[in-house]
Amino acid sequence: MEAYFDNSATTAPCCEAVKAVAEAMTECWGNPSSLHRSGNAAKALLDSSREAIAKNLSCSPEEIFFTSGGTESNNLAVMGAAYQMRRMGRRIVSTSVEHSSIDETLDKLAEEGFEVIKLRVDSYGRINEKELYAAVNSNTILITMMLVNNEVGTIMPVQAAKRAAMMARSPALIHCDAVQAFGKMPVKPASLGVDLMTVSSHKIHGPKGVGAIYIRKGVKIKSRTFGGEQEKKIRPGTEAMPAIAGFAAAARALPDPQRELEHIKMLRDYMVDKLAEIPDIVINSPPDALPYVTNISVLGIKSEPMLNFLSERGICVSSGSACSKGKKSHVLMQMGLDRRRLDSPLRISFSRYTTIQEVDALIKGISEGKNTIRAVK
Repeated sequence: MEAYFDNSATTAPCCEAVKAVAEAMTECWGNPSSLHRSGNAAKALLDSSREAIAKNLSCSPEEIFFTSGGTESNNLAVMGAAYQMRRMGRRIVSTSVEHSSIDETLDKLAEEGFEVIKLRVDSYGRINEKELYAAVNSNTILITMMLVNNEVGTIMPVQAAKRAAMMARSPALIHCDAVQAFGKMPVKPASLGVDLMTVSSHKIHGPKGVGAIYIRKGVKIKSRTFGGEQEKKIRPGTEAMPAIAGFAAAARALPDPQRELEHIKMLRDYMVDKLAEIPDIVINSPPDALPYVTNISVLGIKSEPMLNFLSERGICVSSGSACSKGKKSHVLMQMGLDRRRLDSPLRISFSRYTTIQEVDALIKGISEGKNTIRAVK
């Protein structure tokens, strides 16, 4: 039995998404910008797909713009907002535990003369809201903060960003990377008080290579790509209709997030209770983390040999963000964890398809791996 626990990296495409991709490639393959019958059919599919994503975010379809995925959406949001707003200030406030597509973009903007503040976190990956309020001033033009941390599952106080901007009488736009939250918890940009939001398809059982950015009506950002009228020039280029159709189908197939959270929390709590029976295992995620993501350390066993041991037995986990490609987690480092925990993290991430039998296989695998690897050492 294969037991897959790397859903924060990518998810298995659902049958609804696979069917929609195939139909878009074989039956509705016209260019949505063409004015003939085939193009009109593709345009109708594009419009209905946009409506599906908007419905899940409780926003208007006109506020949804399709991109190639979370990284492009994050780059577009941060750089587009910074360049649009730079005449009003130069300060950008974020956190020290953002995804690399935000973190590295902020570093690039800092090189260009923007003042970038990255708020530090505690041992659970949480920022201090008082420090957020202190960091935001009248010169702040952008606050960018993820909703759910991709490595430890910490839920960030995104709503506080808007309050901080209002208290400072700042013109700041608020951006939220909701890639790990979308489809797993109720996510509504208006309720969070954000102007820009990033979501991705392959984290919700849709195809890779497609995502979206929410841009609140009335908000303007600078485009980073040129050469076409598509997506109102925000992201020009012929739309990847098969991927977009699959994304929309996956969004329509999402179960009620609140109900699903209860099931996932049951699985997470069961797993944590079982792990507590194994010596030298530490939970790095906070108790109130989104239950879809749990980060642990198996003290004394480096991540790679444990990953290999589990993989040979059909159990898939990761040591952190897929984008880091094996480097030490900057998130765990910012949390101030000791060397033993930094050397041995495992990120275990669930999906709605995860079963209790798979969790049992994972627990058994970790226990056997710990004993086997130590015996070899």
